[in-house]
Amino acid sequence: MFVVCKDHLELAIDKFVDEYEDAPDLVNLEDAHFNAWEPPSHCDQCAQKGQFLVV
Repeated sequence: MFVVCKDHLELAIDKFVDEYEDAPDLVNLEDAHFNAWEPPSHCDQCAQKGQFLVV
């Protein structure tokens, strides 16, 4: 699972496919709400706001 900004979305998809050999699901964090989980406030790769969850 990766939380990334738009700039690092392609990299996260590639890493997910390499690791799990399957296509990930993409969740736009601006549209999603989670009751039991608070997404990180920034991208896994940089200091920008995390916009997408790659699972």
